[in-house]
Formats: sequence, structure tokens, C-alpha cells
Amino acid sequence: MWFCLSKQGWTWYVPVTIPFCHQQKSSLLLRLFLRFHNRFFSSEKNFAAKLRPLVGFTPSGLSIFKLAFSHKSNPSDKAYAIQNNERLEFLGDAVLGTIVAEYLFKKYPNANEGFLTKMRSKIVKRSTLNNIGDKMGLDVLLQEYSQTRLSRSMLGNAVEALVGAVYLERGYMGTTDFIVNKILRNYLNVHELESYDDNYKSQLLEWCQKNGQTVAYKLVARYKFEKRDRFKVAVLVDGEKIATADDFNKKSAEQTASQRAMRQLGIKIVHDAKDADNKEKEKFRKDYAVSD
Repeated sequence: MWFCLSKQGWTWYVPVTIPFCHQQKSSLLLRLFLRFHNRFFSSEKNFAAKLRPLVGFTPSGLSIFKLAFSHKSNPSDKAYAIQNNERLEFLGDAVLGTIVAEYLFKKYPNANEGFLTKMRSKIVKRSTLNNIGDKMGLDVLLQEYSQTRLSRSMLGNAVEALVGAVYLERGYMGTTDFIVNKILRNYLNVHELESYDDNYKSQLLEWCQKNGQTVAYKLVARYKFEKRDRFKVAVLVDGEKIATADDFNKKSAEQTASQRAMRQLGIKIVHDAKDADNKEKEKFRKDYAVSD
């Protein structure tokens, strides 16, 4: 770093080498100071107060957290890549998947790869994240920092963006604590997910295979709605269109169309194995799961 010396109108900049350990201490002290300032003295202290119960701490950098709730449809003079939460969503998606995988790996020490993959998919999929975002009350912050009509998918996007912001603020260990203790244990019942199934595409495919029929999906239309891409998807059984659905996410549209097709065809939709033997469920948990 450079140290400034001034004397009699002259200024000299002298290079000074600071040991790495001292740099770490200086960085830590700066973050602590900024967190204290943001909590009590910053002009954004009200925003910091809203974040604290969500993430469990007062961030040192509030701007990155405000960005987490800024949707791409917001008007801005800034470059596109830095005016919305899409980059944070990208980062948070990767971090969330990794930490959930580690959590499941430790929670189910005897489970096979297939079970772990399905469980991770159930936790990080869009519908689950949308529900978590709703329970966290992220719609309040989205309405404040996004000048557009809210859709349910924006809640899940905000969850991922918030994870990305926490990761930049606190690193891997701090983000692990946030995801496990603030998200998974507060807003999700992992044991219920063991037998829960809302993969309508998979259920419809299984029914078609048993009955010697084919199933396919066709993108009927792609259009703009409030500056966002929206997809209309049709599901076809033996080449016949059975149902359609619209969504901002193509995969979500396919799931909704599949659910509607199952109802149209009179197929029983299985959400939860409520009729399963409770003893078998308890045996499964005893064999595979460890307490949190």
C-alpha cells in the first residue's frame, strides 16, 4: 500500500509493505466498523434492520444486498450486468447447490447417490425456493427495490441472489451457517421431502410408459410480458395436445402443463406417500438419516 507524507506544500507517496496477517486484521476491523456503522448510523440503517432477521447479521456492504432484490426489468442508466440481481442469482445457485449437497451428504451417511440427487433437486428446485422466499417475506424487499409486478418465480430468484450476496460478504462457512440454520431449519421440513413428489413430468411419463403411450413437450409461444420472457408450453400424449401452461420459466411451464394433463386424463396425482406404513418411514430415517 502507499503512505502519504505532506510537508511545506509538498506531498510524497511512499510504498509501505504490510504483512499479510496485519492486512487480514485490518480488513476484519474495517468490516466490523462498517457493520456497526450500517446498523446504527448509516442512511440505509432501515434496510440493514430489515436484513438482520433474514440473514442473522448486519452486512458491511449494503449495496450488494440491495442489488439482490433488484430485478432486471428496473430502468437504469448503469450497464445491464450491474443493474440487477442476475449475476448474484447465478452465483447463489452454484453455492446453494454445493452447500445443500454437503448438508445431505452428512445428514444421510448411508444413502446412495440416487437418493441424495433427488433430495437435492427437491430442495433447490424453483417451486421450493419460491415457497421459501414467500415464507421469508422477500416480496416486501422485492416490491421496494424492483419497479415491476412481482411474479412467484421472482421469490426463488431472490433467494438465490441473497445466498450469493451472503457468500460475498461472509464466505463459504458463513454461507453454510446461513443456509442450514436460517433457511433449511426454519422454512423447510427435510423429512417430509423424503416421500414428497411433485415432479408431474416424471409421474406422467411413468403412466405413459405403463400404458404404451408417448409423451412430448412443445414450445407453443415465447413472448414478452412486462419486459420478461414468458413461455407457453403444450404437452402431447401420442401426438395429441392435452394441456398447455404459461410461465416465466420453461421447466415450470412444463411441470404445470403435465399436472393439467394428468387431471385431464384422470390420472391420480401423487404428492405424498401418506398411505405408506409409518414404521417403514421410521425405519428409513433410522437407517439413513442422522439428526441435525
